[in-house]
Formats: sequence, C-alpha cells, structure tokens
Amino acid sequence: MTSVAPESLAAGVFRRTGAKEDKLRTVFPNLPFEGHRKKELPNRDYDTNIIKTTKYTLLSFLPKNLFEQFHRFANIYFVGLAALNFVPVLNAFQPGFSLIPICVILAITAIKDAWEDFRRYTADKEINNMSCLIYTSTLKDYVEKCWKDVRVGDFVKVVCNEIIPADILLLHSSDQNGICYIETANLDGETNLKQREVVRSFSRVETPFQPEYFNGKIICEKPNNDLNRFKGYLETPNSKKIGFNKENLLLRGCTIRNTEEASGIVVYAGHETKAMLNNSGPRYKRSKLERRLNIDIFFCVGLLVVMCLIGAIGNGIWQTQFPELPLFEVPDENGNSTPPALAGFYMFLTMIILLQILIPISLYVTIEFVKLGQVFFINNDLSLYDEHTDSRVQCRALNITEDLGQIQYIFSDKTGTLTENKMVFRRCTIMGTEFCHQENALRLAAHGEADSDEEDRAAPRRELRGRLKQNHGKQNQKNLRRCHSARAYYTGQRRKKSIGLVDSEVAFSSPLETDVTPDKKLLKIVREATAQMDTWCMDGQASDSSYIDFFLALVICNTVIVSTATEPRQRVTEPPTLKPSTYSLEKLHYLLQKLKTGKISQAWTSNQSNSDQSSGTKKAQAIADGTEPPEGSWCEVESNGASGGCIEKSCSSRINMESKDDSQGITGEDHVGSELCYEAESPDEAALVHAAKAYNFTLLSRTSEQVTVRLPQGAILTFEVLRTLAFDSARKRMSVVVRHPLTKEVVVYTKGADSVIMDLLETPSREHPEEEKKMKRTAAKTQKHLDWYAKDGLRTLCIAKKVISEDAYEQWSSFRLEAETAIDNKDEMLLETALNLETNLTLLGATGIEDRLQEGVPDTIEALREAGIQIWVLTGDKQETAVNIAHSCKLLDQKDIIYTINTDSKETCESILDCTLEEVLQYAPARPASTGVLNMNVGFTSPPVANCPTFGLVIDGRTLSVVFQGELQMKFLELAKHCRAVLCCRAAPLQKSQIVKLVRDKLKVMTLSIGDGANDVNMIQAADIGIGISGQEGMQAVMASDFAISRFEYLKKLLLVHGHWCYTRLAKMIIYFFYKNVAYVNLLFWYQFFCGFSGESMIDYWMMIFFNLFFTSVPPIVFGIMDKDISAEMLLDLPPLYKSGQNSEGYKWSTFWIAMLDAFYQSLACFFVPYFTYKDSDIDVFSFGTPINTVAFFTILLHLAIEIKTWTLMHWATMAGSILFYFVVSLAYCATCVTCNAPSNPYFIMEMQMADPVFYLVCFITPVIALLPRYLFRIMQGTFSQALVIEARKLDKLDKHNKEKVLRQWRINLRSSDTTSPRSDMSSPLSPRYITANTINQEASFSLETDNTRHPGKWKVNGADGPLPPQSGQMESEHNCGLVVTSDGNTDTPKDNSDAFCLGHQRSFSIMTI
Repeated sequence: MTSVAPESLAAGVFRRTGAKEDKLRTVFPNLPFEGHRKKELPNRDYDTNIIKTTKYTLLSFLPKNLFEQFHRFANIYFVGLAALNFVPVLNAFQPGFSLIPICVILAITAIKDAWEDFRRYTADKEINNMSCLIYTSTLKDYVEKCWKDVRVGDFVKVVCNEIIPADILLLHSSDQNGICYIETANLDGETNLKQREVVRSFSRVETPFQPEYFNGKIICEKPNNDLNRFKGYLETPNSKKIGFNKENLLLRGCTIRNTEEASGIVVYAGHETKAMLNNSGPRYKRSKLERRLNIDIFFCVGLLVVMCLIGAIGNGIWQTQFPELPLFEVPDENGNSTPPALAGFYMFLTMIILLQILIPISLYVTIEFVKLGQVFFINNDLSLYDEHTDSRVQCRALNITEDLGQIQYIFSDKTGTLTENKMVFRRCTIMGTEFCHQENALRLAAHGEADSDEEDRAAPRRELRGRLKQNHGKQNQKNLRRCHSARAYYTGQRRKKSIGLVDSEVAFSSPLETDVTPDKKLLKIVREATAQMDTWCMDGQASDSSYIDFFLALVICNTVIVSTATEPRQRVTEPPTLKPSTYSLEKLHYLLQKLKTGKISQAWTSNQSNSDQSSGTKKAQAIADGTEPPEGSWCEVESNGASGGCIEKSCSSRINMESKDDSQGITGEDHVGSELCYEAESPDEAALVHAAKAYNFTLLSRTSEQVTVRLPQGAILTFEVLRTLAFDSARKRMSVVVRHPLTKEVVVYTKGADSVIMDLLETPSREHPEEEKKMKRTAAKTQKHLDWYAKDGLRTLCIAKKVISEDAYEQWSSFRLEAETAIDNKDEMLLETALNLETNLTLLGATGIEDRLQEGVPDTIEALREAGIQIWVLTGDKQETAVNIAHSCKLLDQKDIIYTINTDSKETCESILDCTLEEVLQYAPARPASTGVLNMNVGFTSPPVANCPTFGLVIDGRTLSVVFQGELQMKFLELAKHCRAVLCCRAAPLQKSQIVKLVRDKLKVMTLSIGDGANDVNMIQAADIGIGISGQEGMQAVMASDFAISRFEYLKKLLLVHGHWCYTRLAKMIIYFFYKNVAYVNLLFWYQFFCGFSGESMIDYWMMIFFNLFFTSVPPIVFGIMDKDISAEMLLDLPPLYKSGQNSEGYKWSTFWIAMLDAFYQSLACFFVPYFTYKDSDIDVFSFGTPINTVAFFTILLHLAIEIKTWTLMHWATMAGSILFYFVVSLAYCATCVTCNAPSNPYFIMEMQMADPVFYLVCFITPVIALLPRYLFRIMQGTFSQALVIEARKLDKLDKHNKEKVLRQWRINLRSSDTTSPRSDMSSPLSPRYITANTINQEASFSLETDNTRHPGKWKVNGADGPLPPQSGQMESEHNCGLVVTSDGNTDTPKDNSDAFCLGHQRSFSIMTI
C-alpha cells in the first residue's frame, strides 16, 4: 500500500462532522497526533482501555450502598419506625436503642458489599496494569506500556501466548500466509484454536509491516456484544475499499497461539470491547420460595396492624374508665388534655414501635448465610466430582438453590448432554454402496467394556483423588463465576511458550475418536482404485473414482488444524519431510498387483459369503460405473434392535491383522501420520479426518491458502484453497473451493445436512437416460442408507462435489468480494452468493457418526420420571436419530403410543392437534390409588394401570414454527401435558427458548433447562434454573448457566438429594423465623392488657435486641445448612420423595398459619404461666419480665430441637453455645448495668432470679406446657401419617438388610402396577409404524372424527374405521384421511382387520402441503 504524508491524513480527520457516533464508527491512526492535546485527537470520543467493574468509590460508597439497601421494603420499614421513636409522644424505648437493630443489619450488608467490591477493584487494577507493546512514532518501535494506556487508533503487537488487550483489527502476522490462531478460553471457555486472517491486501506484503506508513481509515460498526458479527471496510486515500469481517478481528481476552507475533490497530477498547459488553454481570433470579416469602411478610404487616389497632382501641377504652383526668396524663400549657382520637392514633404508632420485631428484620441476612452454606456443601460433594475432567459442580447463582427441589419440567439438549459428544466414525455409503464397518463397531464395543472395567477399578480411588484435587477445583471454580463470565482473572500477561504439552489439551483426540478400524471391503476397493493413481500422477490427470473424491472431500472440506504429537498446539504449515520411498512406481505397481491376487484376497475371501466371491477389480469397476451391487454387499449390524439395512451378513467379526499390516506397508510412511494431531472446532470434523486417515488419506498440513494431502500410494498433493464458506445454521453446510493440483480444475467440495444437500443435487439430463437412471438410483439408495443411519441413532452428513469453469469462478468471486466489502445487508449478500455456488452438486456419499450415550443417562431419566418430573428433549438433530436416542435413554418406552407431527400447514396442524388431543383425552387416566412403601398411602401418583396407554409426542422445527405463528400454542401445550415425553427435533435455538417460556408462563410450573453448547444458551437463560454441562462444545452454556455440572447423571443427585435438602431446610427455617418472631412479640402484646395498653415493656430493651440478633440467630442458620430430614441414600432409592418439594409441602398457606397459631399458643403459655406464678407478689416489672424472657428463650430453642431431624456435633454445639451465651451475657449485663434505663434498671435482677428456686421451676414447666401440643402432634404424625416422607424416615432407621428388602418389594409392586396387557404385535421402537401422507391437496376434504367406543389403535377417518397399517420390513404403508398410500403410489381403503388395542404404535403425521 502506498504511503501519504501524515499532514494529508490530518486534514481529512477534522472534516468529520460532529463528535458523536452515528451508525458507524470511523477510526483514524493515532500516530500523526502523538503529543497533541486530548481535544485534538481524532478518536477522543471513544472509551479508553481502562476497565472499572467496581460499583463504589471511597466517597460514593456510603450513600450509594444505603440507597441500594433501601430498595428492600423491610429496611425502609425499620428505619421509619426508628425515626418515629424519636418523637417524644410516640417513643416506646430510648430513641437511640431503636436504631441498633437496623444499623447492625445495614452494617453487615455494607461490609459484605464492600468486600466484594474491593475484590473487583483488585482484579481491575491487576488487569489494567498488565503490559503490552504499543507502537510509538518517536522511537519507531513498539514499547512496553500498560493495558490502561491503550487507545482506539493505537497499533498494538501481541506475541505468542500473550493475552490480547483490546479488540484489534489484524493487519500483520508473522505467519507467511497471514494467519493468526487464537484461543478463546478466557472468553467462552473453548480451548480449541480458532483461525483469524490478516485483512486482505495486507497478507501478501513482503516488506515488514510499518505502522507509520499506514494511511487508511477504518469504518466499522458501532460497539455491540455480538461475538459472531463484525463488519466494515478499510478506506485508502484513493477511495478504495477493503472489506473485513469477524475473521479479521482479535478479541480482547483471547490468547495468541501458534503465531510468533501479530499486530493491528485498536478499534474497540475498554468497556466498548465485545468481551466487556458481554459481561453483564450476574443475572438476579428470585426463587419461588422468596416470592412466597414476600407475600407472607405482608401478612405479618397486616397482623401487626390488627394488633396495634387492638392496642389503640384498648387504650381508649381504658382511659374512659377514669372519671377525671388521670394523674399520669400531663396536660399542655393551656391545661388541655390530648383528644381521645389523637391519643388513640399516638398509641397506634407507639404500638407499632413496640411490636416492630414481628417483622423479621434479620431474616434476609440469615437466608443469605444459609444459601452460602448450602452452596458450599454442594460444591464440595465428592460424588459430583468428575475425575476425568477434574471438575466439580459449580453453583453460579447463589440465590436459587431451593428451586432445585421444586422442578417440574426439564428441557434437555441431546448432543453433548444426553450423549458424550465424542463423535466416532461408524458407517458410510459411497455412490449408493453401504459399508457397515463392523470391525469398527466391535472395537467400540470392546472399548466400552474396557471403560467399564476401568471405572470399577477406579471407584475405590475416586474419593481420595477428589480430595487431593480439591484445591485445584476451587481455583477452576473461581475462574468460572458468573460475574467473571466475559472477563476472567488473568494470572499474568505473558505465558512462556508451551513445549511438549500433553495430548489432553487437544480437543477431540481421545483414542475412542482417533482409532478407526477400516471396513475391509471398502479398504480393498480403495486399494484397487488407488492402484491406478500412478498413471494419473504421471499423466497429470485427476481421478475419476468417486471413492477417491469422497475421501478427498473428508480431508479437505473442514477447518482442522494440523499439529504434531510432540507440540500439539504448534500448527503444521508444511508437509513433513518424508524419507525416500523404498519403492519405485514400478515396484509399487507390482506390489499392488500382487496384493490383488495374494494374501489380502485370500484373507478376505475366507471371511466372505459365496455371494461375495467375485473379483475385487470387477466389483470396484461395477460400483464406480454405478451398476447394481450384489445383495451380499449389504452388511448387518446389531444395534439395539435396529433393523435398517440388514439383508445379509457379509462382514467378518474378526479384524484381519495381516491385511492391516499389508495396507500399512503400501506407503511405508505411516509413522509420519501417527505423529500428527488434528485439532478441530467441532468433533464431527475430527471424526471424518480420522476416518479418512484410516484409509491412508492423510491430512499433512493446512493453511488459509493450501491443503496438503498424502494419498494411499504415498503421493502428496497440495490443493490451493480459493475460498472457504464456513458452516452456518441458515445453510446447514460448509464448502471449500480448491484448485486441483493435477488438472487445475476448480472443485467445490461440500458437506452438510442431508435435508439440504439432497435438494441441491444436480438435475440429471434427459438426453442421457443411463446417467439419469444412475444418479437417481444413487440418490435413492443413499437416502435409504441415511434413514437407516438415523434409525440407528447416528448423526448423518452428506458429501458432494462440483466442478466449475474458471470463468464461472471468477464471476462468482467478484460477486463474493463485493458482498464482503458491503456494510448494509452484508449477511444477506454473503448468503446469496453462497447459495449461488452450492447448487447442481454431484452426490458422492454420506457418513454416519455415532455420538455415544453418556453413562448413567437411562437410570437418571428413569429416576427423574419417578420423581414426577416431565422431561422434554429439544434438539436440532434429525427426527429418526433423536427418536432412537430417546428410546436408548428410556425417554420413550416400547409401550408408548408415539404421535409424530410433521407439517407446514396451519389448518392441517390444527386438525391433527384437535384429533390427537381428543383421542388422548379419552384414555387420560383417572388419578389412581397410591401405593406405599410400608403398605400405606404414600401420596404420590403410581404408574398407569394396565388398560391405560401412555403417549409420546415427536414434533419437528417446521411444525413448531406453524404452532407459534398460527396461535396454536395452547392446543400444543394441552396435548403435550398428557404425553409421557415430548421430543422436539430440528429445533432452532430461538424455538427452544420459546418452548421453555411457553411451558413456564402458561402452565405456571418450575422449569429447568440443561445443555452444553452455545445453541443452548437461550434455552438455559429462559428457564427458572439453567444448568450448563462443561463438555466438548466449550463453556458458553456454563457461562450462561446458574449451575454447572460435567455429566448428565449428576443431575439425579443434584435435584433429588441437594434440591430436596435445600428446599426443605430453607422452607422450615423461614417458617421457624416467622414463628420465633411472632411468639416473642406476643409476649409484649399480652402484657399490654395489664398495663393499660400504654406501650410499655416488661423486658429490658437491650435484652430484646440481643434476643434476635445473637441469642437465637445461630441455631437456625445451622439448621438451614446442615439438617437432613432424609438420608441421601433413601432420597436416591425413593425418587417419589422429591414430590414433596414440587407440591410445596414444606412451605404453604396451611404450614404458615399453623405456625402462627402455634406461636400464639406458646406465647400465651410463656406469659401466663409466669404471670400466675408471680401473681400477688411484690416483684417489679423487670423481675417479672426476666423469667418470661428466659422461658421464651428455652421454648423457642426447644421448638427448633423438635424440628431438627438429624443431630450433628454442630447442632449440639450451637444449641449449648446459645444457652451458655444467654446466661453469660444476661448475668454480665445485669451485674454492670446500674443506670442503663433510668429511672428503672435491670441491675442484679438475673442474679436474684437464679437464686430463687421458683425461677427454675417456671423454666422447666413452662416450655413443657408450651411445646406439648407440637410434640404430641409430631408423635401422632410419625405414628399414623401416610406421607411418603414419614415412611422414608422409618426406613432410614431400619438395618441395611431389612431396608433393602422393603425397597425391593416396593419396586416389585411398582413394576407390577406398570404391567400392561400382552402385546403380540407390538412395534419395535426402532422400527416405528408411520401414518404419513407424502402429498395431499390443500383443498381436499380433511376431517378426522373419533368414536368414543373404539380403541386408540384405530382411526375413524371420514366415518370409516381403520386400524394402523401392519408392520413389515419393506416400505411402510402410508395412511392419511381414509387413504393408504402404498410404495407403488396406488391407494387403497384400509381394512379393519383387528379390534385389539396394540401398544407400541407410532403415529406419524407427515403432511407436505402442495
């Protein structure tokens, strides 16, 4: 790029009108303005790179913190009462004393907030003072400065393993191809490398980059938080525009990898960077219990008002009994007394001040302490620790732990959540021929058995290892807190270059994924096809074999980064130097010919059936020509009962090691391939590259401009990469445009979802009927194989290619360049150019990749089902794949009647929903009787009875769009409510969140979403509780979640055990707090009946303050943190125990008001027993109040002791400590307080009371009388109650043998109640019966009627009964609207051949409207 003088650049800077940004941001380099004043700088209006995440300063802390705390109604309430107490006519206590409780609460909260803000300040200071290299024109070099000194327009250089300080537009890279690799772990948790490119026209500059000669200006979009969007252009002085996008932007917080150095210009700094804009801080969620708590607070306020009104009215009545002005009533200066109405109003306010503790001021602080303790125990549960990933459960939202115990609906992703997201190459089809790879299936089975054995051996060591790794886990937990989601705490500015890192740092590189055993038949065909490649290479001709193109597409069409085993994070840009081959071309050709007729043929022939003994060469030629393959070429694979594609067994179950050795001996260079590591952005890409490598198509190196591949015979081809069209969710495919090194043809390799690739295939020409027939046959067979793969639960991808002319490519490239430089409608233009290129494709084949089910998923889903939780799976995978996985994980059962709805017509969808709902409602089960564990009613719904079927619903994304756009949500929701499971396939991320919000808002239920990928973030954030799984797809789901776990099976204990405990503990603690305050404040209320409702107190005010703040504050906290009403083992063995939380049995209206009534009764006992004891005595007021205060203290603590279900050392210590602390403080206070409350004071009152035997008698009798009803109630409840929770506590007390015996009998009863009628004609879940209509006229009559007397196995369509079509191994009959559409296209009226109800049916409505 030519240079211009800085003066000319400066002249153009100030022609910019206005100081504010409009729609775009214009960035000028700062170098020409070094030394100028700030107001003369061109980028002065943009943020600096200083970050500040603190909320306060030294001056603003006190007012701002108080302002935030006064957002709580309780704080305003108590401050207002304290202010009223300063009014002389209203004060019930000394004015200063009334401020003590609220000041203590505000001070504790302020200290906590100050500590948290100080930690943020320390982190900000550390980051702002990290060093980086900034170019200065004075020294003509980069100098080291702090991050806080970086400005928009500065040129910054970052070196390998250094963290990027700001959002930088990449202008230079030490890589010769202008590539820079970054690791975004600090941003989204993903450790796999991502590629960034230098802006076009800067990448090929041969001279070193010199910032002072940069003469352009940058026009880009305004700062936003979209990490996947960045567009703009660089304008040169001659008005030439050079476009750039997100691939040219280095984001703040990422780390440079595999690149010695990179430099560019800062476009966003500080809080305007995308990382900081995504750091919105923690999302505050209010738990269901907290919302209920706020309502009960208002009930307490209402109760307080009633009591104060009674006091005011009572005072007025009492004063009317005096015929003259009483002596204690002091008149004003005019001799007038206070009017009765005004005196009553004054007394009302005085009573509010006196009884203010009825509102639990310390409850909110106590709840925070309890939740912190609960989170601590959840985080340190070793059974939730994953040894393989060295990770534990993370509680990222501290205020909704109790919601874990009230979940009613779970919405789960499939890939990576229910499955491992470890993609393993399983099968493939090439040009219509299917290769089953049975040897690879056997390898995977052996691998699974080895994993199980290893798991058994590692179990005894897991607890010890977990403890040893506890500290490390805490450090990981610190880095993943929600408030640090977009800005991790960086431990240092520069990390030393990593050398010899362990293989585990390379994603998707486990032996399960990398070791692929080739199919022997395909290996033979590939070997024979490559035998001719010597001639092709010498003649400069491309291969005409579809098999070669198929594997070349697997190797080329991806973004896999090649590194070495010794340095797995160091990219390979050049093919390794190979040793000279010991074979000449003639010898290689001779060897191949020998292998054709030698050992390999003998080894293969000995394992094949007689129908597969034809010549390998002829078979390869026949397949390449597209002729019909023999029946024996189809393979049979045993996969959970799947029946797709099984015609004849022809694959050996034994791996022929001799043939494997011979195949490796062809090249003599396999040691080079074994030293390579492949790092991919997705596990699918890595699986396909490893599969190609198994057939000796080895990816040696990759840059942005070329890909080097080693072919099976040892030849190395370097393809020039012309364009890469990355995968996106709109196109659902990716393409790579390359130039063939031999023929110089422009070839487009494309891979993607079969739903889109099959529609993009070229239309065969009618001029060549043979070719047309061949292409149609290939497409039909491939589609059949894809259906088989999907039914086997495999993820499918189609592979295709296209050869275009040079002129066509040049024309397309110009359009693409124009789209890349556009600002407006850039995304639409890029999509349009991609669609123009990816048409008229030639189908090569398809692949089936297995995503293995996670260990423990079926048991977890079964347990959650027993707990009364409805589970929905929302996935973007194919319908058949998702249904297969749903059966494997027990989400769907063989007995379920499954309704599959696929349509894009609103009218059709509405009719189907109405018809299906009508049938489902006919068989909706009445609420059956419950079955207890100890032959008692346990209070939970038992499984359906024999004659009542269960239903499942499968719906695709297309139909979901119709449901939401056609206002059919309520009908869909009504149908889904009656289904045992709901499976939403091909669902977009937005649709997932819409479904969660629909169920949450319309059904008013507690929802939980769980996922592992970025596409699950919306769903996770929409639910009441979001759980992220730290899996193979990075940490974006974890960053957006409330809780994070490493495996789906941990959800079982997290909900059934910790969820139950957290809810039960907190609910009981809150109820106890309300009881405690009401019982104590009523003592003062009863005293008003004996003091003329004057607002006086018989208890010293300091003792009243200490009572709630210190004497009775610690035991409830320990109770809320550590109490266990039921053991963890019992909660896991009896999942229905979880329903107590779903039904809010621990905290509901009846529980609250019973506690209030109990508090009133106990206060009566605590007041009147001492009253009648000391009646007619000469004791003073405080001597009367001290025993009342003491017996109330004992009663309240013993009440808590009755509620505690599991006594630990901590419980005993806090109880004993509270009693000891009460007497120590009381004795010390009474001994030292001579004139504390003049004219009266509590001096030596406690000492005198403890010297009186009557005091001890009162302290013993009163709590017994007060607590006797509650104690008897608990005894009766434990003896005669039929609640499952009570029965579980009884089981906990049994010995292990008897406990297991009772539980075993309960499970037998449960299974017997779930037994249905015999199913002689039950369909396999993997071979569903489909009722489909491929074509239907919109104007055709469509009416579905139901008959109340018929079985659900039949439809009454247009007045005629018809059963489901019989199952067969051929193409299923298709049924719709009274017609059966057979495979040959003829239509017949269905015959009613059976009236028997047959479970296992799968109803599928697949309406494709013309």
